[in-house]
Amino acid sequence: MAITVDSLKKVITIHTDHSSYQMQIDRFGYLIHLYYGQRTAELMDHLLVYADRGFSGNPYDAGRDRTYSLDSLPQEYPSQGTGDYRSPMLVVKDSHGTYGCDLRYRSHEIIRGKYSLDGLPAVYSDSGRDDAETLRIVLENKRTGVEVSLLYGVLPHLDIITRAAVVANRGDETFTVERLGSANLDFTAGGFDLMTFYGRHAMERIPERRPLAHGETVIGSRRGFSSHQFNPMMILLDRDTTETEGNCWSMQFVYSGGFRAVAGLDQYGQTRMQMGLADEKFSYPLKPGESLTAPEVIMSFSGAGLGPLSHHLHQCIRRHVCRGRHRDRIRPVLINSWEACFFDFTGDMLVELSREARSLGIEMLVMDDGWFGARNDDYRSLGDWYPNEDKLGCSLGELIRRINQEGLKFGIWIEPEMVSEDSDLYRAHPDWALAIPGEKPVRGRYQLVLDLSRREVVDAVYESICRILDQGPVEYLKWDCNRSVAEAYSHSAQDQGRVLYDYMLGLYDILERLNQRYPELLIEGCSGGGGRFDAGMLYYTPQIWCSDNTDAVDRLLIQYGTSFGYPASAIGAHVSACPNYLTGRTTPLRTRAVAAMGGTFGYELRLSALTSAERDEIRRQIADFHRYADLIYSGTYYRLTDPVHNPVCAWEYVSEDKTEALICAVILERGDSSSAAALRLRGLRPESVYTDMITGVKYEADVLTDNGLQLPDTLTDGDSMVYHLKL
Repeated sequence: MAITVDSLKKVITIHTDHSSYQMQIDRFGYLIHLYYGQRTAELMDHLLVYADRGFSGNPYDAGRDRTYSLDSLPQEYPSQGTGDYRSPMLVVKDSHGTYGCDLRYRSHEIIRGKYSLDGLPAVYSDSGRDDAETLRIVLENKRTGVEVSLLYGVLPHLDIITRAAVVANRGDETFTVERLGSANLDFTAGGFDLMTFYGRHAMERIPERRPLAHGETVIGSRRGFSSHQFNPMMILLDRDTTETEGNCWSMQFVYSGGFRAVAGLDQYGQTRMQMGLADEKFSYPLKPGESLTAPEVIMSFSGAGLGPLSHHLHQCIRRHVCRGRHRDRIRPVLINSWEACFFDFTGDMLVELSREARSLGIEMLVMDDGWFGARNDDYRSLGDWYPNEDKLGCSLGELIRRINQEGLKFGIWIEPEMVSEDSDLYRAHPDWALAIPGEKPVRGRYQLVLDLSRREVVDAVYESICRILDQGPVEYLKWDCNRSVAEAYSHSAQDQGRVLYDYMLGLYDILERLNQRYPELLIEGCSGGGGRFDAGMLYYTPQIWCSDNTDAVDRLLIQYGTSFGYPASAIGAHVSACPNYLTGRTTPLRTRAVAAMGGTFGYELRLSALTSAERDEIRRQIADFHRYADLIYSGTYYRLTDPVHNPVCAWEYVSEDKTEALICAVILERGDSSSAAALRLRGLRPESVYTDMITGVKYEADVLTDNGLQLPDTLTDGDSMVYHLKL
């Protein structure tokens, strides 16, 4: 069993194949954290230190024992008002306005299989294969009636432990939750680095690693969504940890709204790491009998470096977060109309684009922004989800039929969470937008956010999408979201502090209903590219547009950072035109394809402008993608270089049976010796000989792993190399 209980010592231990997680119910009923790290059979309570520390409070139960203080003891779920002055997971205000909630252990149970969460995304198990288990621990505060159920899900063979919490009101009066966290890790030691993933629109998820110092390092999002600025993921690691050696621990939020993640050293040199909902604009009242769920956090530990940690997360996301019929399918190679023609198109132009695309081997056309209402620019018509038949020259159903006749599947872009002030929807329902009464609204991209915390808005959005999807065989839906939430004011809510949380429940409800009604539909998430690239969205959309920046060199950096927590199959990536419309950079067409094959693969360019040689090159690229796709989607991924600090970006995929490998390398900056770099490969079968299927050259596996694969001296800025090795 993955979960064991020592009833005599009141110790609960969770084991995965390579890690152990241990906690103890102490003599006062507090749930103390003991250990998370390399798998062990030992009782780890010797790590606890009891000392009389000045200005650290002592529970009343401790009597004259001043050595017992929650201000210094590691805990599973610290709450405010217990004498622990560090960052709490739970802050509760009772009906009299009093803060404080002293949580004590009440019970626990072990349940076969992995828990699920009502209305929220969560990791799921494969019944009968994963040996998954759930641990539920109930804590309570009798004064307020606060009950907290801590949920631990275990996928032992993936070295994954998940955390979530459900707060319930078992009392007679309403209380308000002012802070709600999902996962807390306390270490009785320090000396760690912290890796986070920062960015901005069109340059997301750049890894930043720095020593963890005294105080708190806080990342998060106040934008209503998980954001371009910080990805809801962080990694704690030993100072000497590399890709292949050392200890590291990760937290990854399965949620698409605002979040708060904290890590830091306390006054005694101990480390606390935690993740949960954002505090700002959050104040959630619970009446007697009501409950509130803290979204899930995926945790993993690796004692063999960052590479294996990413492997754990990739397998978890790909097979236990992503769902549906497209989870394990190779995605169609598509052409998106946006960079081909932006708003300026007709139905005939799209049919001609489809004809050109089919001649190159492209399999799907996606009609992007501009097909609905009076939408010829980004100032109007969001919310008016009816086709502009004058612009298309026919009905949407007829356009789909014509594109299908050209041999292509059909996909469509939509931004259903937003509304333009210049729209029929806003004129009919101005109160459906999040906006403060009496104030001029904040605009982002000249649009407002619909209030998905309201049931009637959720239902109207869902029905409008269904009307579009029912007009013909739409096989792909690009779901966009192009601004942040500034005013979280709902015209129908009595308690404004619950609006952003309820908004996410409304969004997830729409997406879940669409998945159930259209099981063959492939939905790609998007929020100005990578502004909502998180495990929560991947539960409903098995791929996410990685960034609006399609420049190949920038994309390599973005995809590198993304790879720490997310698999290639989740990364929407396309070949675009040069000079790139955002950066102005020109990169060889071959290299643009190598970068795009780091994800789902497709095109965003004007096909009619291609030369004959470029058309032939695209045909070869698509054939190559089909040759490598299964290896890219399901192979084990290795980062061979760090392109943030290295002039070469190189990565590798290895099949599960180690009989096949794909190595990709791009020269970011020539320098004196960058193109002569030797790439030490990983994951190959020892004492074997591989043949490069492109050149026919044979390589000894041990030489490639010990000494490296030598790149040619002739490569210069923007050049790329691909090696396809087979036994």
